[in-house]
Amino acid sequence: MRHLILGAAFALLLPVAAQAEGDAAAGEKAFAPCKSCHNFEKNGVGPQLKGIVGEKAGQGRDGYAFSEALKNSGLTWDEANLKEWLIDPKKKVPGTKMVFPGIKDEKKVDDIIAYLKTKS
Repeated sequence: MRHLILGAAFALLLPVAAQAEGDAAAGEKAFAPCKSCHNFEKNGVGPQLKGIVGEKAGQGRDGYAFSEALKNSGLTWDEANLKEWLIDPKKKVPGTKMVFPGIKDEKKVDDIIAYLKTKS
């Protein structure tokens, strides 16, 4: 009986887990506001983002001048950290110099992360 209940609970949660995956094509469109500071070739106002998924925050990026807060954050840009960052950068890393207020639509955030993964 216990296994049946656990199996049923897992089956109910599976669609929720599947929804957490983003759509890279939609993410490319949702990334549009980010383009004013970020691209995938060279640093600009913000660092270039090619290969950012899985990297340590505040490091690399061919000499980009990161804030001390980001350099000392100890973060790795995995999906969970990227999600929190994209929703509210200043909450995730107080003292960051990124002025973007964040994206409150979690579906757009998931889509952007999926798009960033295609650029890694």
